[in-house]
Amino acid sequence: MPSYQALKELLDPDTTVLLTVECQEGVVGTDSALPELAGQARAGGALANIARLVDAAHAVGVQVVHAVAERRPDGRGASRNARLFRAAERLPVQQLTGTPAVRVAAPIEVAEEDLVVRRLHGLSPLQGTDVDPLLRNLGCRTLIVTGVSANVAVPNAVFDAVNRGYTVVVPADAIAGVPADYTPAMIRHTLALVATVATTNEVLACLERPRGIRPA
Repeated sequence: MPSYQALKELLDPDTTVLLTVECQEGVVGTDSALPELAGQARAGGALANIARLVDAAHAVGVQVVHAVAERRPDGRGASRNARLFRAAERLPVQQLTGTPAVRVAAPIEVAEEDLVVRRLHGLSPLQGTDVDPLLRNLGCRTLIVTGVSANVAVPNAVFDAVNRGYTVVVPADAIAGVPADYTPAMIRHTLALVATVATTNEVLACLERPRGIRPA
């Protein structure tokens, strides 16, 4: 784990953005298309920790971006070149544009100043989406990556962010995957090689401004 000072230097509120990945009703909600993943995200505390991080970001003026995966009802433009995509088409809950399944899930609060980026194809929240240009326009240097799943979308987000020159911080207890023991192994042996791994509490301790200074 990084020292407080090292993490504090990375998490300058003016150049830090918090990204939530696929934290939507149809993925981590009570009516999820992936109940095992949703159960792990909730029972393991990841979803609650993401909500805490989002609340703290709002309080200090750190920009929050929500990356949502969805598809058109007619499927036009959707990816079909992997087993995962074809299996998703057969699930009882579909992540269709305009439906409750693609709303950011409780207890995460979406503020007016948050950005919600929706993608219709692929595996990555960054590749081929508006996330990267938005981060650059926001002056982002450090990206905090949270959400699901540790199996696919989260590592995609981390690698794509690193490849684009961002420093990535991963709160290990604010991501989830299946099975439960896969996530810590993936963090230790993969994400820790390219990102700064911390805990939610460590990140929260750093997301503070000096007293008397308010976000613009």
